[in-house]
Amino acid sequence: MAVIHGRKPVNGHVTTPITTTPAAQERTPVVYAWAAARIALGWVFLWAFVDKMFGLGFATPAAKAWVNGGSPTTGFLKGSGENALGGFFSGMAGQVWVDWLFMLGLLGVGAALILGAGLRIAAGAGATMMLLMWAAQLPLETNPFMDDHIVYAIVLIGLAAAHAGDTLGIGTWWGKTALVKRFPILK
Repeated sequence: MAVIHGRKPVNGHVTTPITTTPAAQERTPVVYAWAAARIALGWVFLWAFVDKMFGLGFATPAAKAWVNGGSPTTGFLKGSGENALGGFFSGMAGQVWVDWLFMLGLLGVGAALILGAGLRIAAGAGATMMLLMWAAQLPLETNPFMDDHIVYAIVLIGLAAAHAGDTLGIGTWWGKTALVKRFPILK
């Protein structure tokens, strides 16, 4: 049946929307824009992991690198002490389990986004991380409620919903594996 601008003809009239699988989508500028956003945001997460791990001097000095005994969460969470939820978050600063979860989250979300596989879990984990970081800063200084953490969380959800890993990534292949077919959440 012929497809006309995303709809199929019914009795000579184009009325019923067609749903296509992401793999069947044309490679349009939109899918490339989502792919570019995916890779760029993946780099943001992965770079944060690398800089905090090795203290490359961008956001983390070498003396505070995780490999040198520093805590990747202490600076941010201790700084939240005077905020609305600061007591809750500053109490978690520097705890081993928090450092491990944070670093594994940065690495996992960054790698999934760059590769284009596991976007559903990456979107959920990344959005959760972003919302927690947003909450640790409340009240915000420059806006009543919106900041980059909320924007990143929204974009992460959009990346998974748009199947952004299928373009310039391994998402199409990954989605065909037996593991993903058995556990679709891994897509």
